[in-house]
Amino acid sequence: MKLDRSSGILLHITSLPGRYGIGSLGPEAEEMAAFLAKAGMRYWQVLPIGPVEEKSGFSPYSSPSTFAGNWMFVSLERLAEEPWFPGSIGPDPFEESLMVPFPDVVRHRLPILAAAEQGFFKSASSGDKAAFERFCDDEAPWLDDYALFSALAEHAGDADWTGWDRELAERDPKALAAWGKKLAAPVRFLKFLQFLFFRQWEDFREACAASGISLIGDIPIYVTMESADAWANPDILQLDEKTRRPVSVAGVPPDYFSDTGQLWGNPLYRWKKGSALSAGTLRWWGRRISHLNRLVDVIRIDHFRGFEAYWSIPDGEETAVRGTWIKGPGIQFFKKLREETGHLRLIAEDLGVITPEVEKLRDDLDLPGMRILQFAFDFNNKNYYLPHNIDNRNCVLYTGTHDNNTTNGWFYGPETGEDTRRYILEYMGLEDWSDFHWKLIRQAYRSVANLVIIPAQDILGFGPEFRMNTPGTPEGNWRFKLKEKSLNDDMALRLRRMGQIYDRLRDRG
Repeated sequence: MKLDRSSGILLHITSLPGRYGIGSLGPEAEEMAAFLAKAGMRYWQVLPIGPVEEKSGFSPYSSPSTFAGNWMFVSLERLAEEPWFPGSIGPDPFEESLMVPFPDVVRHRLPILAAAEQGFFKSASSGDKAAFERFCDDEAPWLDDYALFSALAEHAGDADWTGWDRELAERDPKALAAWGKKLAAPVRFLKFLQFLFFRQWEDFREACAASGISLIGDIPIYVTMESADAWANPDILQLDEKTRRPVSVAGVPPDYFSDTGQLWGNPLYRWKKGSALSAGTLRWWGRRISHLNRLVDVIRIDHFRGFEAYWSIPDGEETAVRGTWIKGPGIQFFKKLREETGHLRLIAEDLGVITPEVEKLRDDLDLPGMRILQFAFDFNNKNYYLPHNIDNRNCVLYTGTHDNNTTNGWFYGPETGEDTRRYILEYMGLEDWSDFHWKLIRQAYRSVANLVIIPAQDILGFGPEFRMNTPGTPEGNWRFKLKEKSLNDDMALRLRRMGQIYDRLRDRG
């Protein structure tokens, strides 16, 4: 995939300046698309859009379904406009904040959405009800499993399906049918939430397209064990045949973010069946990519290096140190995947321990990789991330990602000492470090990288307290949220002027 010379923003939907405690697919999403167009940006990158849970710290990278949408994205304002919606959504009980209070948002929204469901099935038009039935039929290959799994997990008080009754853990058809009838009400509610999400997402994507904005989605390489994906597709995972527990789990070895590596704990894929690629695993991945292709224009595929070789950690280890590199499915997987899906518009997240073999896989597939400016300044003039060492224009350059500190948090904080700060200024030809975030954004814009992506926090010059995620810490992540009008016209015009100077407004005038 070849990228045009352009720019974009990294901002998750929950981080939009929405009312009712959280960003949503409502007016604030359309306003953000208009801001990006005014700023001369052509891409909006979001994090994974699946449902999130409190037990996982509301991480979008740990979802009970890789196909379902996050029902918290549903705009209450848009919901109130529906003719079948009963009553009103009431006043906004949340004070405007730069943080999402996720538990409070859940408690506030669920009763409103439950009332919406009752109103829909009581008084919606025959056309709306038919649209719901079509949605359930069209999405049945994943929706039935997701809704029943989530209802069963709520009923059992535990999403660890390996501990459920044997007939449910092993998906006995009679048991599934019986429990489907017993839990018909919560199953219908969960399907209704997905119906709302996908209908509003379609409107959101159309609004972005009307503003000339393309969406970049994000697909985690792994699924969680406590998910509908693992429960419904155990044969694609490396699980013990008797216990159905993972034999080994995913993570990465010690790196920039952690001296003990990152122990993710996800089950690993069963990539091979004998000497050949597993047809079941390939088929599931084909469905997964095709599904997300319907929702976004480009997909950032997380932990790309795991397709060349993955870090396998014996189940039960307390850290990721005692792992082993195992060969992944390689280029044949992507060739087969392209046959399954028709096209692959992918960005390879090629960060971490990158080898020549990983680079070759990326380049043989002609995929753009990622460069991070925060990783560039280690006094090594051959550093891979330094702008003058970008040897392939077809890449995406970030000031930082969702896993990095904010630019100002990184530059002014303990991660960057005085000597390094002086070196950065010298490299960039600066006399002082005032408004450093804008100076690093300019460094990105004037680079040869075809696409630059700037996190919203860096445009605003926010400090470390507003970073999106700190890898290895289970709490306090994913909560950043804009206030209304945080990103203003002056910022848009400043970004647009940079785009004009550095030729990132092609085909935009």
